[in-house]
Amino acid sequence: MVYQGMQQVQKQTQTLVLAPQLRQSLKILQVPALELRNTILEELQTNPALEELPMEGISIEDKSKGEVEVEGDGDGDGEQSSSKEDRAKELEFSDDFKVLAQIDEVSRESFELENGSASYSSEAAQRRQYFWDSLTTETSLQEHLIRQAELAESTPEIMEGVEYLIGSLDNRGYLTSSLSDIALNSNLSLKTIQGAQKLLKTLDPPGIGSLDLKDCLLTQLDIKGKGKSPAAKLIKNHLDLLLRRRIPDIARKMGISIDEVQGLLEEISALDPVPGRKFSEDTNRIVQPDVKVEKDDDEWVITLNNEYIPKLRLSGTYKDLLAKGKLSAQERDYIREKIKSGKFLISSIEQRQNTIERITREILNMQNEFFEKGLSHLRPLTMSQVADEVGVHETTVSRALANKYIETPYGVFEFKYFFTTGYTRDDGESIANTTVKESIAKIIESEPPTKPYSDQSIVNILQEREVTIARRTVAKYREELGILPTNLRRQYL
Repeated sequence: MVYQGMQQVQKQTQTLVLAPQLRQSLKILQVPALELRNTILEELQTNPALEELPMEGISIEDKSKGEVEVEGDGDGDGEQSSSKEDRAKELEFSDDFKVLAQIDEVSRESFELENGSASYSSEAAQRRQYFWDSLTTETSLQEHLIRQAELAESTPEIMEGVEYLIGSLDNRGYLTSSLSDIALNSNLSLKTIQGAQKLLKTLDPPGIGSLDLKDCLLTQLDIKGKGKSPAAKLIKNHLDLLLRRRIPDIARKMGISIDEVQGLLEEISALDPVPGRKFSEDTNRIVQPDVKVEKDDDEWVITLNNEYIPKLRLSGTYKDLLAKGKLSAQERDYIREKIKSGKFLISSIEQRQNTIERITREILNMQNEFFEKGLSHLRPLTMSQVADEVGVHETTVSRALANKYIETPYGVFEFKYFFTTGYTRDDGESIANTTVKESIAKIIESEPPTKPYSDQSIVNILQEREVTIARRTVAKYREELGILPTNLRRQYL
């Protein structure tokens, strides 16, 4: 007789727990350049030890190398009277940065735990891709706003203006043009557009429909009834200093103490500088390449897109406070933690750029014929091949290239475009399936309009080019290319 009932069973399982710093480093590695800027700005808001340099300032590399310089005055007693060497040692975090070297190891462990082994078949990869492609799409920002606008009471002209403004928003929730330009392009009066923006700003999320960051933050304070507060004054008059975390300069210009400035920063940090980011992206989006590959004379040059990555440095004010040794143990631990976090962020950004550059260089080497001759010379390539050459796990390559684009002499492509399966020609040469697709498209382009090629005819033509492929595969690729079947392509003269 089979026993039925509840019972307790003790078993041992293996799980993977990521430390917060490692999570942040993985996030920095995975996000594209535009999103990386938002991630860095979030850290700037919460970490007073970080400052943003102007574009002509010191580079990330300059500040991420070497130790932090400290100075002490030798004063203090008891616990705070440590030597200059001891205080300098407090600012040394080289041991903590070993976590950066753990990224690839964690990637391997995570992959093996999820898949049972370090290798997987193409069928497993297809199942995993099918899973991601099957995820439902969330409500976009535009849909969210239009639903609210439909419930608002306004004139038809204003509603038309609101709909036009919603269509003019970027993924941050900002208007991309001035109101006068929008009015000119929409054939609506400036007064109508101004009224439409006023209505748009009352919708959720707060700050939507702003013209820039200053307008966005001030709008959110107005909604909270703090439009004339010291925080609003700080944003209105000293936003440039605020973005660079120049706290002493802000305190001096506003005539208040550093502690009061910190209080205002905490109030401002509760605002959302990017109100549109919590909604899914519109599929019709602008692509910003993360890497550019171009030929200079006879040499290929790889250029990383650093335009959207703020240049960072550690605040000298907080380093000096820590070096002087006049702080309580709690204050010292807090500042030390923030400085360590800031240094780790800078190092993570540098490692991200180095990893992407190394992977791009390997793709350039392995797909050299593509860059030299064009799309028809793309070869089969897997991420594991690139990972072996770079010396990392393939999941690290996958994270580094996720949602990123590369600009080539033949256009802008998503990095995953270069990783594709392929076929082996009769002469033993490998060709990518994208190359086969392009060949099919060219064959159909050159066919007689009154007697188009059938799928079997295309199979025979490819066979003459030493490419063996099944008729059903030709039909599949033709449908993926959006090409009609033979009977619908035939033209009658």
